[in-house]
Amino acid sequence: MTDEYYMKMALRLALRGEGWTSPNPMVGAVIVRDKQVIGRGYHRRYGEAHAEVNAINDASASVEGATFYVTLEPCSHHGKTPPCVDRIIEAKPSRVIIGTVDPNPLVSGKGIGALKKHGIETKVGVLEKQCEKLNEKFFKFMRTGMPFVTLKYAQTLDGRIASSTGHSRWISSEPSLKFAHRLRARHDAVLVGTGTVSADDPDLRVRLVRGRNPLRVVAGSILRIPHGARILDNQDIAKTLIITGPSHGSDRLSIINEKGVETLTVDVDDKGKLDMKSLLSELGERQISSVLVEGGAGIITSFVEEGLFDRIIVITAPKILGRGIEAVGDLGVSRIDDCIALKIERVRRNGEDVVTYLRRKN
Repeated sequence: MTDEYYMKMALRLALRGEGWTSPNPMVGAVIVRDKQVIGRGYHRRYGEAHAEVNAINDASASVEGATFYVTLEPCSHHGKTPPCVDRIIEAKPSRVIIGTVDPNPLVSGKGIGALKKHGIETKVGVLEKQCEKLNEKFFKFMRTGMPFVTLKYAQTLDGRIASSTGHSRWISSEPSLKFAHRLRARHDAVLVGTGTVSADDPDLRVRLVRGRNPLRVVAGSILRIPHGARILDNQDIAKTLIITGPSHGSDRLSIINEKGVETLTVDVDDKGKLDMKSLLSELGERQISSVLVEGGAGIITSFVEEGLFDRIIVITAPKILGRGIEAVGDLGVSRIDDCIALKIERVRRNGEDVVTYLRRKN
């Protein structure tokens, strides 16, 4: 078997931690002796043992002299747990094969250096692109301090996210609703505008699948949030952060704060709209490494207009509505040549719907 074969195995293991490890990355590890896998492990949950330690603990034979495969450079600093690289060195493998270097400046290159210093043969870059892709949210956050942003919306075949009266339940099929909840569980925060809260009264928790509740973020005027909005409830289960501009109703603010909901003020642009880049920067300061933007149209348009997204996921239902609300509003584009160009990364069926994954063209 090749190094790539065992690294693919480690990548599959790492994916089991998706939605549970943030702000840590997903990591998988496999230990091989005489072409036999003797140990497997992955990082299961933030604050718990890392993949390398779990693989060593799982080993059915001595790790000494074996080959260690790990998708990301072993950590070399004290965090919630001791440095993984120390545990690997103690186990005395003959080789350590690493998928990619850790972008965290506390780690980057130091774990590799420690292994080499102790005479352990170390190879870096096996399936490197796949290993980086696995943790693209983590990599962006570590390199920029800004969260990875996914825009997600469900639309009819003629591009409407709601009827002309604002009614939108339910455009997509039941499997797509479940998929939407899975996306929430895979992001640190889910963001909507106050218009969506007022019109739809969303709860924004993870309900249809197993997973962590994201931070619920509402952006816009506090005055547009109804007193009985569900987003203000269950703060012991899922926290809510309301981000607003400098001008807001002080009476409404005190009522919201009494419910245990935190509020944050950011700058507005010359049109009075929230500065979305400042909003994302504030979330980054709070160690939010990924954000799922669920709407409404004004919020989605702002993110598209300012180029503040990394990925768009569009769920298209086989329905025609006619008049209605568009997902993306006026971008000031008058010529086709000036369109925002995207590339289709993946297309798949989900129940009756079609799900399209898109990225910006470089």
